[in-house]
Order: sequence, then C-alpha cells, then structure tokens
Amino acid sequence: MLSATSIFSFPLYRNTMNLLTEDKFRYQFGNESKVPKPQGRRKTYLCYQLKHPDGSTLDQGCVKNKKKDHAEIRFIKKISSLDLDRTQSYKITCYITWSPCLSCAEALVALIKDCPHLSLLIFASRLFCHWLRKSNMALLHLWTSNILLLVMGEAEFADCWEHFVDNQGKHFEPWEKLTQISEKSKRRLLKILGSTEQFCPQNDLVDIIRNLSLNAHDPHSGSS
Repeated sequence: MLSATSIFSFPLYRNTMNLLTEDKFRYQFGNESKVPKPQGRRKTYLCYQLKHPDGSTLDQGCVKNKKKDHAEIRFIKKISSLDLDRTQSYKITCYITWSPCLSCAEALVALIKDCPHLSLLIFASRLFCHWLRKSNMALLHLWTSNILLLVMGEAEFADCWEHFVDNQGKHFEPWEKLTQISEKSKRRLLKILGSTEQFCPQNDLVDIIRNLSLNAHDPHSGSS
C-alpha cells in the first residue's frame, strides 16, 4: 500500500497531450441541448482532481467513454489503481459532460461504499435523459449515497477550463446563454431530487446546493 509520503512524491505535469483542446472542450462540455452544425455525437468526458485534506493535488486527469467502458467506469478503475492509503481522507471533484446513467451511478456508489475514505463531488454540464425515470433514479441514488451531483455553472466551467484544457494562457470566456441554460438545469435537478419527500425537503436542497456552489471554488479552501 502506498503511504501518504509516497503519494506526495508523484509529480503533476501539465502535459498538453493529456489536456483537452479548446474546440473539444467547447463542443463536449457545452451545456446547450443542441450543438451547431456539423453535428456529431457528444461523448461523456470526465475530468477529475484528487486532493488531500490540506488542499494539495495528488492526481488529476481526464477520461472519456469507450466501447467497452463508460467514462465513469474508467475513472473508477483509475482511482482504484492508485491504492490510496485508507487511513487518510481524500476529496475528488469531477467535471462530467453528461450525468451518469443508472448503471454508472451504481458503480460510483459501490466505489464510495468500498472506499469510505473518499469523498466524491460531481459537477455535470448536462443531465442525461432527464425525462426518463431511470436517469432520475441515477441522480437520486447518488444523492442518497452521499455522492453529490450538481450542475456546472460559470465558475465550474472556468475551473475546468483552467485545469483540463490546453488554453494557451487564455481566460475562460462564457458562451451565449451559458448561465441561463445552467440555471434551467439546476431547477430541473431540484425538481427531480425534491420529488422524493423522504429524501430531503426542497428548501434544504436549495441551501445545500447554494453552500456547495459557494465553497467549491473558495480560494482559501486549498491550493492545487
């Protein structure tokens, strides 16, 4: 098993080969329901950052879905391969283009149950098939298992741009209606989660999401 000391010895490189291009980020992470022509299938990309409680970054990366594995499953395999010290606590923040399907949600829940020393926070650009009962069950399953999934807003898109895109030093520029679309998705998520009364009253959900949104990018919460 790797000790905390050996984990800290792993260097973090900003290798452009492992970063998203600007165009790919804009196309895949764009929160619009429709994309401009030429249209193509938008895949699931999952960018993650693993941190120690002191705020130092231990590992980060980006995976996408492949034929045999969804992006979430590849992420789970990656985290499991690190063999993290179970006496330490770790926080993982994920940015994902689509919220997980029910099968992937169950796999993420299984990971956290098996690794109680991990804390997982997920921000999704878009809610996957939100009109389907199975997709709503996936969101509820995550929340009731202490895996919070929130909708990406401008702050999350900017943070993803900063850490996972070969941005050539340019600042993030929000696209038209980014905030409007994000707020609509946040209301939809609240409606889905609030539909199960025994889970959590909607007013409490609003407070939870507001506090998480404020704290997720607190500059005093730790450096990367």
